[in-house]
This record gives sequence, structure tokens and C-alpha cells, in this order.
Amino acid sequence: QVQLVESGGGSVQDGGSLRLSCAASGYSYSSYCRGWFRQAPGKEREWVAVFSLRGGNINYADYADSVKGRFTISQDNAKNTLFLQMNSLKPEDTAMYYCAADSRFSDYWCYVRRNEYNNWGQGTQVTVSS
Repeated sequence: QVQLVESGGGSVQDGGSLRLSCAASGYSYSSYCRGWFRQAPGKEREWVAVFSLRGGNINYADYADSVKGRFTISQDNAKNTLFLQMNSLKPEDTAMYYCAADSRFSDYWCYVRRNEYNNWGQGTQVTVSS
């Protein structure tokens, strides 16, 4: 059974940085999608970054315009852990952040079908104060 566990959230001031982690277990696929999403109070969930893994390597990645240039994803294959490095944080980045994965898609389809991911973590809260 696939399990995703996020960590690393917290409270920072405007302009600060945080690194979120998402540890995955139960995955044995050679290619699949992973991503980060967020949901602020009273708002719909939105995607932050998605990428495709093939043979342990990231072969496709995309970021939402609102975080492009500030957030960076990376993967530790040995630990099967996904990271989201968030720099220059803004109050509007305040949200619950979730990692997600899906083995049904890969490559560019990780972006196209980003709203259909079928495995989700429990979320970690990020709060940015001005």
C-alpha cells in the first residue's frame, strides 16, 4: 500500500525559506508522477509543482506561475523522498501543502492529469507572516 508522509512545514516571515519533505513507501514503479499541491482556507486546492520520474530520474517537471523561480523540487532516490525547497516566501503562500503521486501517468501527462492523482499525504501547514 502506498503511503505518503509530509513534513517540514512551519511558520516563517515574509521572504523566509522552508523545505518540505514527502517520504513515500510502497512504491515499486519505474515511472510515475509526483507533485506538490496546496490549499488555503476558503480556497480550492491548487497545484504547485509536478514532475515525472522514469527510472529514478526526473524527466519532466513543471511549476505553477505563482511559484516559478522561488520553489524547487528534488528527489532523493535512495530514501524515496520528495522535497520542495521554498524560497522568498510570501504571505499568499500560506496554505496546507500536500504531496501526491500516481503511477498511472508519466512524462507530460503528470501535468495534464495533475488533478487526478490518486495517492495523497496528510498535509503539512505552511504559514508566512508579513
